Amino acid sequence: MIETRVLVMETSQNLTWVQPLQTGSCEQCKGQGCGSSKLGQLFCSKPRQFQVDNPIAAQIGDEVIVAVAEGAILRGIGLVYLLPLVLLVIGTIWVGRYTPNELYAAAGGGLGLVIGFILAKWLSSRATPSNALPCIIRKA
Repeated sequence: MIETRVLVMETSQNLTWVQPLQTGSCEQCKGQGCGSSKLGQLFCSKPRQFQVDNPIAAQIGDEVIVAVAEGAILRGIGLVYLLPLVLLVIGTIWVGRYTPNELYAAAGGGLGLVIGFILAKWLSSRATPSNALPCIIRKA
């Protein structure tokens, strides 16, 4: 399980909206060394909030620990990054094999990429197993 400390922002029945307390830098340099926190601020100027399961009935303002299964993260990475990339390559090779023009091969790759993103969105919208959802495990 991968854990992180978050702040409870909003609650409703059994689901809760939380905001990470970490600002985008790793724990090694606290944003003073490699610049990852500056890069995070560039692309995510507004703090992000996530919906999690709340079996311990945490209240607004509580600092809690959220955990997610490691396998769920690997499945998400495969779905979001690898599936579109594989379909891009397949589209490029398949169209490029049957047409003499490189422009058509590039268009086939682009079509494969778009299909990969649509397929990833469709697969991610389907019901996920309950052990893949982030869950509040304890108060901090």
